[in-house]
Amino acid sequence: MIESLLPAYVSCAATREESVPDGTLFPEEEELVARSVPKRRNDFATARACARRAMGRLGLEPVAVLHGKRGMPLWPEGIVGSLTHCDGYRAAALARDADVLSLGVDAEPHAPLPEGVGELVVRPSERERFAGPPAGEAGAAGAIHWDRLLFSAKESVFKTWYPLALTELDFDEADLTFHRDDDRAAFGTFTARLLRTDPALPPVLDGKWRVEDGIVATAVLLRPDWRVALSPPEGR
Repeated sequence: MIESLLPAYVSCAATREESVPDGTLFPEEEELVARSVPKRRNDFATARACARRAMGRLGLEPVAVLHGKRGMPLWPEGIVGSLTHCDGYRAAALARDADVLSLGVDAEPHAPLPEGVGELVVRPSERERFAGPPAGEAGAAGAIHWDRLLFSAKESVFKTWYPLALTELDFDEADLTFHRDDDRAAFGTFTARLLRTDPALPPVLDGKWRVEDGIVATAVLLRPDWRVALSPPEGR
């Protein structure tokens, strides 16, 4: 599912398994989750099993994936990537830094956000754009749980932002607009206008989304040449 949102030069691996065999983790990874509850341990281990499959597809030897601040995965030199896990789906996406500057992927169960969470995630301007029939009814909103999709997309935006800016981006510091060619389509694109600027990032990030088999998946990819793409034509 994640692979459908990213170009072929990004190596993706995913699973719907909730756990992996003992011995999957490297010793240094084991130390990070030694005192964790079983769910946290399973999420951690299954995502890293996906990461090592993605490494293999890039011709890399499997290595431990530790994490830094805010849980940011620490990848081998020359590699960028992102991990995600939710009930029923885990995935990893990796690429060489010659092809990708930063990327973020996220997966969530396709269901409404818990009560009270939407107020923290959805900006007033976004709420106006999503106004329409409730999810599941006919019309512009289709059967998509837009609040959950928005949450996932912002997670992908933030996972792309953080490794470059090394500062946190709040939910209200990105304003998202979603696009799809057909009101019945369960996939499309989105545009994230960043309301906090940083010289390491463009003011707008583009992404893709998809809803399939009860899962919402989103992805954002920023290429190394983004500054060239934003440069005005010569003579202006």
